[in-house]
Amino acid sequence: MHILLTGANGYIGRRLKHQLIANSDLRLRLMVRNVNSISESAKEQCEIIQADVLHPQTLDAALAGIDVAYYLIHGLNETNFRELDRQSAQNFLDACIRQKVRTIIYLGGLGDKKTGSEHLLSRIETGEVLSSRPDVVRCIWFRAGVIIGSGSASFEIIRHLVQKLPIMITPKWVSTMVTPIGVEDVLTYLRAALDLETASNLMIDIGEEKMSYGDLMLRVASAMGLKRYLFPVNVLTPKLSSYWLALFTPVPYSVASSLIEGLRSEVTVTNNLRHEWFDIKTHSLEEAVHQAIREIESNQVLSRWSDSGAGTWEIDHAHDPADALFMDRRIIDIGMIEPKKVYESFCSIGGENGWYGYDWLWNIRGFIDKLFKGAGTNRGRRDPKVLRLGDSVDFWKVVDIVEDERLLLYAQMKLPGKAWLEFKIHQGNLIQSAYFYPYGLLGRFYWYALIPLHYLIFTNMATSIIDRSKLPFHS
Repeated sequence: MHILLTGANGYIGRRLKHQLIANSDLRLRLMVRNVNSISESAKEQCEIIQADVLHPQTLDAALAGIDVAYYLIHGLNETNFRELDRQSAQNFLDACIRQKVRTIIYLGGLGDKKTGSEHLLSRIETGEVLSSRPDVVRCIWFRAGVIIGSGSASFEIIRHLVQKLPIMITPKWVSTMVTPIGVEDVLTYLRAALDLETASNLMIDIGEEKMSYGDLMLRVASAMGLKRYLFPVNVLTPKLSSYWLALFTPVPYSVASSLIEGLRSEVTVTNNLRHEWFDIKTHSLEEAVHQAIREIESNQVLSRWSDSGAGTWEIDHAHDPADALFMDRRIIDIGMIEPKKVYESFCSIGGENGWYGYDWLWNIRGFIDKLFKGAGTNRGRRDPKVLRLGDSVDFWKVVDIVEDERLLLYAQMKLPGKAWLEFKIHQGNLIQSAYFYPYGLLGRFYWYALIPLHYLIFTNMATSIIDRSKLPFHS
């Protein structure tokens, strides 16, 4: 069976990719907007093709010879995402028809069109478009609510809130009903859909237990061994609630506001087709929480909500840093230190490990970034010591990594320009470079105003990387 997987760098797509690769009976093709976003190991195991659903002329090559196509694309970060999502789905469907694809498998969200938020409506409309031609392409449309799993946006929000706040003043939306589902169950349904024998469209709601958001938070806290108290009030507006989530959890304001907006409508299962078509034993909420916590504590988080990095891969990271107008560079002789140790040292930067000095300055910068609806530093990192292409490191994104040689980070903070931070081992030296391409006069003023701080931070960072490289590394 020939499979096309879109959204392979996203939260669900990255996990599904690993499961599909493990199946020797499948031939897997990954469709991405930039081939540089795919790791070398994935390139060895899959066929990679560069295409974009907003550029229909690129889709025929991606879908040629495909039997089943997974559609895991959503443009939430765009301002006009509903319109773009509809157009993207239509372009994809049209290409599937031209290339005689048999089945589209789509993962959308639970919800009602009459009460749904813009985010939920977009998911529903995407499913309607993909399901609109059952005479030529069948669509298996799964609808899921809150996904519980390590790295999911919903779970990270709940986990951070219940860990940090023993008593929570909450908006009235905590009484809204929801059907949560573990991420492993979502993947099981997506994988099992390949074997479905039906000629017609199916819209399958997945998840079992209905509960209020308040009960969901309390049960997650209980599964984590915590006792928490909620006090709903009327004074917290959606905007205030969004800022609250953005400041106290890893998600930026844009994600928080979309989630808060969606909380006004119920997201519960409305049909039992999952039982009619599948024989799948799902996990309880508590089991899903325990699994997520085990993955976090053992540094086995396979994907995070921030993996996709909208807009990141549209930038030419191979050439743009060289065109930067400003640069801060530190060069230090590594002496007799093994280059691998230096590489391990700078690949451990950020997250709970900190930035090797002046962390209070980084935290202030992260707080300011959150106030301006940016990523902030509390996004952390997936693994405390190991990095891979596409990983988030606080408000940076890994856009290039060469083992024992180079790490290139791209800034996702709010800036009047574009910025990169590069660590490189070359001819016995550690070369640490900060690049900045300013936008107009404001960008230039920003760079010059921070020169004194850059001197302190980057000088200390380079020397600390060398010092830490002398310490033992435990993988």
